[in-house]
Amino acid sequence: MNIICLDMEGVLVPEIWIAFSEASGIPELRRTTRDEPDYNKLMNYRIAILKEHKLGLKEIQQTIAKIDPMDGAKEFLDELRSFTQVLILSDTFEQFAMPLMKKLGYPTIFCNTLEVAPDGEITGFRMRCEKSKLSTVKALQSIGFDTIASGDSFNDLGMIQASKAGFLFKSTDKIKADYPEIPAFEEYSDLLNAIKKAM
Repeated sequence: MNIICLDMEGVLVPEIWIAFSEASGIPELRRTTRDEPDYNKLMNYRIAILKEHKLGLKEIQQTIAKIDPMDGAKEFLDELRSFTQVLILSDTFEQFAMPLMKKLGYPTIFCNTLEVAPDGEITGFRMRCEKSKLSTVKALQSIGFDTIASGDSFNDLGMIQASKAGFLFKSTDKIKADYPEIPAFEEYSDLLNAIKKAM
């Protein structure tokens, strides 16, 4: 039995931190997992910048409310879910993801959670488990699923490489060049066809 594991940001919705960087006028917040493979380092860097600028969860959620899924993402997801199980594996946080899940028709998502003070300051974060995407794929395999995975960033490589089939989607030139053995696609129709062939 197959289960499709998809990254969220960069694959189904635009990068939240890039959108917030543009909305807040803070260019340092543009850094994502495409630039920094160490997620803990990246998040601690982001939290320090938010603290410095006295920005919290409310300001980020105001930006997220204006973000729409990428063109064709909901249709792609609907089509995929019509013939197989789909699980979104994301290193984002529940407090960021839920408004976006509503716009995508409430697919299942496994993600992390932010630690937020009563005044809305983001004080930390709790990861669901270590190497959450790879750990989840291995756990699914241990209970009888064949996984097919797709993502765009460094933190997706583990689940892509550990799966029966894996694909890069809208990834960077550097990641595509460093991992030429992983098929890379730019259009949902091509990714959909590749997933169907791999099943």
